[in-house]
Amino acid sequence: MAKLSAVEKNKRRRKLADQYAPKRAALKAIIMNKETPIEERFRAQLKLAELPRNSAKNRIRNRCEVSGRPRGFYRKLKMSRIALRELGARGQVPGIVKSSW
Repeated sequence: MAKLSAVEKNKRRRKLADQYAPKRAALKAIIMNKETPIEERFRAQLKLAELPRNSAKNRIRNRCEVSGRPRGFYRKLKMSRIALRELGARGQVPGIVKSSW
């Protein structure tokens, strides 16, 4: 099991990213638009820099929903390889059977 503080920090980051997503998208659209005046683009860039760092989507870490493990993460199942193996062995993941020979 991962540290609870790391899991909670990641949850806060997800919440902030969802909260600030429209504002970030609007500011980025202004910044990327080459037809807007340079002063307005610069002001938008300063406003973007004032937003909380943890509201950026690239600061979110993919973590296992079961154990909170950050590595060996399967995006489709939202769990780590170890949790997948354990649940598959118990027969709790549909379509997965642990092989044995």
